[in-house]
Amino acid sequence: MTDTLLKVDSLRTTFGAGDTLVRAVDGVSFDIAPGETFALLGESGCGKSMTALSTMRLVPEPAGRITSGAIRLHGEDLLALPEVAMRDVRGRRIAMIFQEPMTSLNPVLTVGEQIGETLARHLGLRGEQARARALELLDAVGIPDPARRYGEYPHQLSGGMKQRVMIAIALAGEPELLIADEPTTALDVTIQAQVLELMRQLQKDMGMSILLITHDLGVVAEMADRVAVMYAGQIVEQASRERFFADPKHPYSRKLFESLPNMSKRGQRLAVIRGSVPSLATVFRGCRFVDRCDYAWTACREQVPAWTPLDDGQGVRCHLHDPAYQPAPVPKAAAVESAATAGPPAAPGAGAELLRVDGLKVHFPIHKGLLRRVASHVRAVDDVSFDIPASRTLALVGESGCGKTTAGKGILQLIPPTAGVVRFAGRELTALPPRELRRQRGELQIIFQDPFSSMNPRMMITDIIEEGMITQGIGGSAAKRAARVDRLLEQVGLSPELKHRYPHEFSGGQRQRICIARALAVEPKLIVCDEPTSALDVSVQAQILNLLKDLQDELGLAFLFITHDLSVVEYLAHEVAVMYLGRIVEQGSVEEVLNNPLHPYTRALLAAVPSIEKSAEGAERKVLKVEGEMPSPVNPPSGCHFHPRCPLAMDECRREYPSQRTVAGTHVTRCFLYPG
Repeated sequence: MTDTLLKVDSLRTTFGAGDTLVRAVDGVSFDIAPGETFALLGESGCGKSMTALSTMRLVPEPAGRITSGAIRLHGEDLLALPEVAMRDVRGRRIAMIFQEPMTSLNPVLTVGEQIGETLARHLGLRGEQARARALELLDAVGIPDPARRYGEYPHQLSGGMKQRVMIAIALAGEPELLIADEPTTALDVTIQAQVLELMRQLQKDMGMSILLITHDLGVVAEMADRVAVMYAGQIVEQASRERFFADPKHPYSRKLFESLPNMSKRGQRLAVIRGSVPSLATVFRGCRFVDRCDYAWTACREQVPAWTPLDDGQGVRCHLHDPAYQPAPVPKAAAVESAATAGPPAAPGAGAELLRVDGLKVHFPIHKGLLRRVASHVRAVDDVSFDIPASRTLALVGESGCGKTTAGKGILQLIPPTAGVVRFAGRELTALPPRELRRQRGELQIIFQDPFSSMNPRMMITDIIEEGMITQGIGGSAAKRAARVDRLLEQVGLSPELKHRYPHEFSGGQRQRICIARALAVEPKLIVCDEPTSALDVSVQAQILNLLKDLQDELGLAFLFITHDLSVVEYLAHEVAVMYLGRIVEQGSVEEVLNNPLHPYTRALLAAVPSIEKSAEGAERKVLKVEGEMPSPVNPPSGCHFHPRCPLAMDECRREYPSQRTVAGTHVTRCFLYPG
């Protein structure tokens, strides 16, 4: 890896002009060697994706333009090429996988036609030659039954399948460099593990380089050879993977690590990066991180930090490591305190039983024929049982499509259950008449996964929060309700002055805080949290998790936390239930389940989670892998639903569904590997 494949030098990309000039990429430099994986890491809004688009010369014109710098591919400056020549570079020499496959794929063209476009443009393949090569590519990226998928449309594929199709299209031109922009952000951990393993294997087979754009430190730890941390349009640190994870130098890099939730931080507050990424329209006079930095002093506000080379190829843009500014200051006391000032987690068994779910089933009929007869059912939730005491958190984990969200909506009676008991505070919710159920809803609230789509874009924040109070007839007069809205906004860490704005005027983390305030407005006892942090950066996620934990301690709230992020489960939950294809396959306390996983599916989920710790368990994680995707709940497999994907399946697993087996304490599982 002595040669340089791609060299980006002092790249600048801007949008707008005059006072509104946005410096999206501001003097970025890096290089990538043949066969190397180079990771670009940072929060949303730092300029990572725009750096990738600039490299491909895909900056939207005329609003955006590359104003200076050089992008050299094997020494050839791509910025000097005419657009017609760049068309031969894109897809052939450099290819890109975009973050959202559904919006990147053409919905009116089949999978085969979309791969065929690249084959025809760059390799001159058409007809049967193109079809044969497309089928080879679909097979190479691990898509089962490629001949059938070749003729299907994007909407007929799952998220993991669509991402694999995107990879197949990118590889069709046999590129030297693959740019992967958040390629696994929206995927479950098992599918993410498959996609990352696929990229590693394809890189090994084809010898290509990868520019990996992500905010996931675990993915960086598993994939990258070198790492660059980007903040507010600039690279602030660069190092080898080993050096970066052993000793990150920039205060921003350190904060990213401190913000990560895990088991060791239970009972503590997560460190947060106060504030947000500054506007890239700002004319910076000093360090761009100064307002959020625990170490900032006068020089940071008055002098722009220079790039300081360190040992072993590491470099950093920070006055702390510039010999001209030694000795370095000590961090502010308040910032150090913020990482460890919370009390211990709630005592086991705290609180009386608040919610009991027993044998919950939610089946959706499938109608066929002219007379719309019921031909079969989608068994979304199929015999689920658990309890949640007051002031406790139960995490419901599993892959997308396993029925987690449907179970949450069934408990809240947003979807009528087919069968089962849902008892809340001693009242059977499934038997309540509509008027009684409406009054009961004030004590049961939900925070949806996508805060933007769950708010009315035509309503101001004050109206969104107040709406529930008006419906439930609580809060008193209009003046008292307005005062309560102000208190709620302060409680979730937002200024009451923002209440007359609309949802589109807020960041993702702020919108999620507003949704939490809306849920709290009607004084609930139980909140269903449906993936509330899945789309957030780690720093914003830390703020939301701290907030939820504070609210539970202060108000005695109980949470049903629906997620596929096991690090969040480790930090926040008291109990955990693992769900697969509509049924719970393992359940117990967080310590019981995560420290001693029993069911092969649970073990596979834990093995699939990218980890920044390099320890002996790394070898174990590669042993138990789950291939393929979850079967359809319309026609679940006979016997144990997991047996077609289970590497430990036995004959009896194919014949009958295992009964519940208690292993120790509250730890139960449904698996024939353990005696009944």
